[in-house]
Amino acid sequence: MRALLDTNIVIHREAPIAANQDIGTLFKWLDKAKYEKCVHPITVEELQKHRNEKKLNTLNIKLQSYSVLKTVAPLANEVKAVSTQIDTNANDVNDTRLLNEVFQGRVDILISEDRKIHAKAAQLGIQDQVFRIDGFLEKVVSENPDLINYNVLSVTKKYFGEINLADDFFDSFRRDYNEFDKWFNKKADEIAYVTHNRGRILSFLYVKTEDESESYADITPTFTSKRRLKIGTFKVVSNGVRLGERFLKIIFDNALRYKVDEIYVTIFDKTDDQKRLIDLLLDWGFIHHGTKNTTNGIEQVFTRNFAACFSPEAPCRTFPYISANSRIFLCPIYPDYHTELFPDSILNTESSLDFQENQPHRNALRKVYISRSIKRDLSSGDVIVFYRTGGYRKSVVTTIGIVESVIDGIRIEDEFIRKCRKRSVFSDTELKKHWNYNVRNRPFIVNFLYAYSFPKRPNLAKLIELGIIADVDSAPRGFEPISKEQFNKIIKESLTNEGIIVD
Repeated sequence: MRALLDTNIVIHREAPIAANQDIGTLFKWLDKAKYEKCVHPITVEELQKHRNEKKLNTLNIKLQSYSVLKTVAPLANEVKAVSTQIDTNANDVNDTRLLNEVFQGRVDILISEDRKIHAKAAQLGIQDQVFRIDGFLEKVVSENPDLINYNVLSVTKKYFGEINLADDFFDSFRRDYNEFDKWFNKKADEIAYVTHNRGRILSFLYVKTEDESESYADITPTFTSKRRLKIGTFKVVSNGVRLGERFLKIIFDNALRYKVDEIYVTIFDKTDDQKRLIDLLLDWGFIHHGTKNTTNGIEQVFTRNFAACFSPEAPCRTFPYISANSRIFLCPIYPDYHTELFPDSILNTESSLDFQENQPHRNALRKVYISRSIKRDLSSGDVIVFYRTGGYRKSVVTTIGIVESVIDGIRIEDEFIRKCRKRSVFSDTELKKHWNYNVRNRPFIVNFLYAYSFPKRPNLAKLIELGIIADVDSAPRGFEPISKEQFNKIIKESLTNEGIIVD
């Protein structure tokens, strides 16, 4: 397999000071998965423009560890058409030439953090071959579970004073903020969310609430008076297990708990990991608001409206809200897979030690459900109530999901596996079994958002008593529609926070 690396990836990898921890992880996995690391002649040309002769000589020596493409593919007409629509400068055109190598099949994948490259890849239909760093890591982790030699522990809450400030995880914050250590120590008795890998910090999140009296004089344009949740400090090292999405769920859960009207974050946009975090926030409904003037420079300000609203076309942008007017379906899931897919819906009879969050499908908010249900006409915005099977007393409803899309009519096994792999509970071997179980009724894919775990889980006996399921023999076997009134009974009985429901 040949992996073409964007110019910025190479520059960060070969810089004398490691500004991006993710790069080291990326190259480790490229080697483990036996990818040939390729660069385009354009990358070589761009590196030759370096004005410092000593550094240029060093870069040229380091380039010998890469495979420089010996020939360049002619630009395909389809690629030319996309370039005409999107490219606005010489750098964009150069990026398109890198993308063209994937489109023409000269390399297998391209790794780039550039948002435009990914937009162009989507238009060309090759988005499955173009990866950000974290996306590539998810791919190799899910494809090569035997290569994983670390254990990502569950997200834990710790006092700042218990956290090792000397960990080099915080070096990037020190570069951006002159008095970071002083600020950190003042927070000694406050709570942060962290994960560790072999004693080293892998991710960190600090949030706080602000009331209507908070001053925002340093933000332009200034904020109106609202109750807000501030994302004070947020960083995730790419690792292949979707910790970014896991932390987003923590942010949204806190926003619900404290009944805020808006979430916001101030962040520099200088480094690739900062830009990647901004892209993640934008995907989940944050918008650029303005800037904040600080003694360390100008930060960008992003906000997320958290007033109760719902978008059926893009439910991720109004997550975790659902609409009471959506179509609602009961959907079964076997016990073997339930808590693998929904770690927050773990039952009291299960041990959390069996479900440490070291797999992409556990941390992801976007998940995959595979089905052969007769009913297949689900659409974006539909609500799924997941029903954990187990019998009259042990079957329980546990979780709410929101449909994003349905993929039906897949004809090729490899395509089915590729579209399921990173967000499904199944291994490649299991996915093949699902695909070939009944050749006359191939499975289809439901992409959905993991929205809410019920505080109380009504069992089958209670569901029959409430008139939601007729009897034991009527338990759902596919996507079974239920009425708004039946759904409301589940909401009441499960002690659900009704604030997530938009009328």
